[in-house]
Amino acid sequence: MITIRPFVKSDFPSVKDIYQQGIDSGEATFQEQAKDYDVWNESLLPSCRLVSESNRQIIGWAALSSASNRCVYSGIAEVSVYVSSNSQGLGVGNSLLKALIKASEEEGIWTLQAGIFPENKASIHIHSKNGFKVLGIREKLGQMNGIWRDIVFMERRSKVVGL
Repeated sequence: MITIRPFVKSDFPSVKDIYQQGIDSGEATFQEQAKDYDVWNESLLPSCRLVSESNRQIIGWAALSSASNRCVYSGIAEVSVYVSSNSQGLGVGNSLLKALIKASEEEGIWTLQAGIFPENKASIHIHSKNGFKVLGIREKLGQMNGIWRDIVFMERRSKVVGL
């Protein structure tokens, strides 16, 4: 049975391991090394941090970061969803994203955005399935290992907040 619950600090070692798996895949983030707790904690909104568990093991996590520190953009956040490599394809990412959307709307967030490598078809699929639309491709946004990488820029506007 897979459950989703709010993140607590003691979850961080598992969250960090899953984050590093995503980094190691080369298809999840430009980040080269998983952040330590303080840096990770500072980079995310204090609310809307979730973990997914199966048999008391954390198998995924999702969180939001601020799109900007300007108050006019306070209702816009960037999505992060990571699933352990041995739990991919089981619907964990989709469940986390659904729960994250619900939590974001409860916090008054009206726009969610995501930047996804075009090769990460599974992530693009779950975001599309949950109402995200492709706004465009940000070409050569950054380099990984000396290779320029594009990002598919996606956005979801709430149907209940910010109308």
